[in-house]
Amino acid sequence: MNALVRRVRRLATNAAPHGYLAVLIVIDGLMLLRPVVEKVLRHAHGDWFADWVTVIDAFGLLALPQVVVATGLAIMSIGIALRARVAWVLSLMLLAAAAFITMRGPHRSMPLFACTVALGAALIYYWRRFDRTSLTASSLFAILSIGSLMTYAVFGSLYLGEEFTPPIRTLITAFYFSMATMSTVGYGDITPHSDTARLFTISVIVFGITIFATSISAVIGPVIGGKLKRILKGGISNVTRKNHYLIVGASPLAHNVFAGLKKRGFAVTVIIAPNTTHAYPDNADLVVGDPSDTKTLHNAGAESALAVLALRHDDAENAFVILAIKELAAHVRTVALVNDSRNLQRLRLLQPDIVFSPQQLAGELLARTLNNETIDNELVDHLLFGKTVAESAASTTLGAST
Repeated sequence: MNALVRRVRRLATNAAPHGYLAVLIVIDGLMLLRPVVEKVLRHAHGDWFADWVTVIDAFGLLALPQVVVATGLAIMSIGIALRARVAWVLSLMLLAAAAFITMRGPHRSMPLFACTVALGAALIYYWRRFDRTSLTASSLFAILSIGSLMTYAVFGSLYLGEEFTPPIRTLITAFYFSMATMSTVGYGDITPHSDTARLFTISVIVFGITIFATSISAVIGPVIGGKLKRILKGGISNVTRKNHYLIVGASPLAHNVFAGLKKRGFAVTVIIAPNTTHAYPDNADLVVGDPSDTKTLHNAGAESALAVLALRHDDAENAFVILAIKELAAHVRTVALVNDSRNLQRLRLLQPDIVFSPQQLAGELLARTLNNETIDNELVDHLLFGKTVAESAASTTLGAST
């Protein structure tokens, strides 16, 4: 028992505000539904359940919206727990409706009204936490909207049943008429013959078109948009990536090189691994994937790049990138970052065009500066390429003659 109490206390201590708000929204919905449930239990053994009109009259006109609002709050609590923006908006709307019902409905309660208003104020106070676009929350919105419309249409059809031809007296018939009307199919086998029934039918048609269109766009829209974005980022855009620099990694050096190249007007593409924290600007051309995978390199246009710079935090990962580039596009210039100078010779065995070791370069330059020694192109060439200027010129002449 003590272990259970400690676990509950630990969960309560570590729970975020949106978790508490989700629980409180469920409780608020249950308290709103409580008078209706108590009335059902009091009349559970009565004979008035045989007539739907009598049932609706017994509960009053606001009983149905009260049930819908309470159910909606319970459903939206899931979206609140997921920190979804659409659930936050809908919860505020439902809480406003709940506050109106507790003040003007048949079961008025000032304490419940105060709790509902306080809960709405808490949602507004923590509005910054609800910044996620969730497919689950969009699906909950669609379920709530369609369910509310179905409830309105079915019970409205039963309540006005005698004003239709033929009359609507059963739940199945009301459900059939509601579905046919909401979907605008309209077989014409059941028709309204009074002004009230006609206006009710028009309202179901208008709400049906609006809610179905909104629900489909809320659920299907993010899916299509996400796939289209992935296609544009990974399929179409790689065709236009030519004569650009390809940076692999999100190290401090990678960010500085990116800024320097962009400042000089070069096109730059960056490959980062999934779930990598980076500080690249929002408009940067980012490709998310395994940098050592030839497919990811192909999507980033590595074959037509001016150079590929492996600037990751780990030397082994940089080595894998160089190997992948050699396999995919051996003609492309490569630059390898060496984070640990002990791995310098190992990376040189892969024969990248430039091996850059900040530790070795900074140490040599600082030592020569302190001793007033000459810093010339031969030194820099030796530190970057591992050979002297004469050797570099000889290899260049040999390549040209060949």
